[in-house]
Amino acid sequence: MAIQTPASTKGSCPFSGAAPANAGQGGCPVSDPEAMARAFDAFEGPYQLDPAEALRWSRDQLPVFYSPKLGYWVVTRYDDIKAVFRDNILFSPRNVLEKITPATPEAMEILKSYDYAMNRTMVNEDEPAHMERRRALLDHFLPENLEQQQDMVRRLTRAKMDEFIDAGRVDLVEAMLYEVPLLVALHFLGVPEDEIATLKTFSVAHSVNTWGKPSDEKQIEVAHDVGRFWQYAGEVIEKMRAQPEGTGWMHHTIRMNEKIPEVVTDSYVHSMMMAIIVAAHETTSLASANMFKTLLSHRGAWDDICADPSLIPNAVEECLRYAGSIVAWRRQATAPTELNGVALPEGAKLLIVQASGNQDERHFEDGDTFDIYRDNAVDHLTFGYGAHQCMGKNIGRMEMRIFLEEMTRRLPHLRLAEQEFTYMPNTSFRGPDALWVEWDPALNPERESPEVKDVTRHFPVGAPSRQTIARKARVVEVRQEAEGILGLTLEDAHGRPLPKWSAGAHVELCVGDFDRKYSLCGAPDTGTYQVAILREEQGRGGSRHIHETIRAGDEIKLRGPSNLFRLDEGASHYVLVAGGIGITPILAMADRLKALGKPYELHYAGRSKRTMAFLDRVAADHGAALTLYADDEGRFMDLPGLVEALPEGGQIYSCGPQGLLTALEDLTADAPEGTYHFEHFSTANSGLDPEKEQAFEAELTDSGMVLQVPADTTLLDAILAAGIDVACDCREGLCGSCEVAVTEGEIDHRDMVLTRAERSANRRMMSCVSRAKNGGRIKLSL
Repeated sequence: MAIQTPASTKGSCPFSGAAPANAGQGGCPVSDPEAMARAFDAFEGPYQLDPAEALRWSRDQLPVFYSPKLGYWVVTRYDDIKAVFRDNILFSPRNVLEKITPATPEAMEILKSYDYAMNRTMVNEDEPAHMERRRALLDHFLPENLEQQQDMVRRLTRAKMDEFIDAGRVDLVEAMLYEVPLLVALHFLGVPEDEIATLKTFSVAHSVNTWGKPSDEKQIEVAHDVGRFWQYAGEVIEKMRAQPEGTGWMHHTIRMNEKIPEVVTDSYVHSMMMAIIVAAHETTSLASANMFKTLLSHRGAWDDICADPSLIPNAVEECLRYAGSIVAWRRQATAPTELNGVALPEGAKLLIVQASGNQDERHFEDGDTFDIYRDNAVDHLTFGYGAHQCMGKNIGRMEMRIFLEEMTRRLPHLRLAEQEFTYMPNTSFRGPDALWVEWDPALNPERESPEVKDVTRHFPVGAPSRQTIARKARVVEVRQEAEGILGLTLEDAHGRPLPKWSAGAHVELCVGDFDRKYSLCGAPDTGTYQVAILREEQGRGGSRHIHETIRAGDEIKLRGPSNLFRLDEGASHYVLVAGGIGITPILAMADRLKALGKPYELHYAGRSKRTMAFLDRVAADHGAALTLYADDEGRFMDLPGLVEALPEGGQIYSCGPQGLLTALEDLTADAPEGTYHFEHFSTANSGLDPEKEQAFEAELTDSGMVLQVPADTTLLDAILAAGIDVACDCREGLCGSCEVAVTEGEIDHRDMVLTRAERSANRRMMSCVSRAKNGGRIKLSL
């Protein structure tokens, strides 16, 4: 059975034609989440068409729910999914390879006849066995050891493209995207490459057997294929044992089996051989097909990559976020617990839907929009997170980048052919069975310029550099918002709508040699952006440069939007406090609260009214909630009074000078956690001075590594060099994106993100600036 879907289901109700009777007006949006939970079917209907869109109702209304049809608790929000991945003791991976559809007695007998004994592998084993094995087998997957694989991947890709470059029409899956990842996987593993067709049959059978819902009749056929796959894996192992000097990861695993058999056991070697042949290529093949389908459905993104190949690494991450091949994974609770307020019993089985978390707007601005310029796309959960994060993630990234670079360079005029897409129904993996593309061979660039074929662009293995991610924007209007404050309206340079954003969001403007962050303060859905920039004579020169050089019509670059000052919309009352240019994010929050009908008050202070931006708009839109304070008029905020008058359940949001923020932090020190929220827009951090720093050790408990952090290296850079993905933005301790969890050790906190109470608790640190105190050893949950 195959699921058919049109090229895109975004923007339309996923329940059209299949909405339950108790759905909302017109069938969408859903008005009864409990009914939707009861009706949820992971094998049919909306989830198979578009899992992220199908679970929007859950993200918004019931982020953890029980599915009686599946027998699993379904988890759909980003933070909840990450929390489950982070705690692999409470949420065991033991059920990852468990058949989601129980085998029939007939199928079990068939598997037994093949001596099938699939047991623990890297993905489904508990601690301490998992980490012991992972440490023993990790080296081949480190970025520096993968670099040597790039030439092989490019050679295979070019050879396949040479076969169809003049055809004008091809199924890209059959022509390249299935076989090349399989060949790469076999080469990496050191497995013979002589039975590709057989392996494809085996791979499909293993996926259907584990994550699909085959009929009783189909189970018999699948059981035979799985049994033969098991026997084939055993035969390959014996051949490899006879080649003690063989290269590749499986040869290394076999040698570790001989060296430390109590860690890398015989049964483990056999199970891993079978599992990794599938894992090492199937997910990359599906992800690559999804990538080309997505990019060719968003022609502007494809054209931008053709014009600027430096966008490729982040485009790959955004494709993995928006349409990754791994839709959902599984865990099992080892004790009674609670997740997002929902009580889970011991033994509860969880389906954690990464595809849903990857489009959660609580983490990703405008999350259901595809945007290759998204500067936190690397935060996606497609590779998992924590101790069990996919070891092969950088192989997959490397292959997808090379596929995309070769195709956009040699076939920039490629387009999707008319077709209906079909998918193999299952809970966890997604990619089209076929991907028909077409082009005019007469327009192939290499016909005019043969050297095009041989151009090579190298992308370092690992997560993309944020410095390569910036969209072109045009300055529409330049105006004076107040004395010393410049207002800009920006539009996309290609005439496309700029992404939507939420209150508290900011963008980073790249003007000349300066990259500077500014809060957004216009309407969030107009397709243009508004920022206000204070000229700081004593600053580092960025604001002065913008004031002196920017003119209407200029083209600049920008990153974002990103939101690290997010508004909690569930409070009982809001006190918004702005000092000077700090009005920019606060004004956006006031606009949002007014639109929601929430009770709020706005307190806005400045040196004088002539230096205070947006006074007319603030008065017109928020006059009933507004109190103004101008120093030169002798009006000053009564901060103790504001805090004392805050009703129960109320929250304070503030942006402005350091003195204002510190005073409010002092006054709210005894308030309930989450009462006070603030954002800095400057830092005194001037970077590392190796002469004054001390080296230290950081143990990554989830990854089983101990990192040496020299005096001239940040903790963040040491973590990234070890192949561990950590998001980063400002690298100044301002934004909070590089936060890591601390389990042991004293921290020298140097950030402008954590509150005083959070620093004292010593459970979090910003890896870009903070360090171990006095050169001590720290432990991190990474």
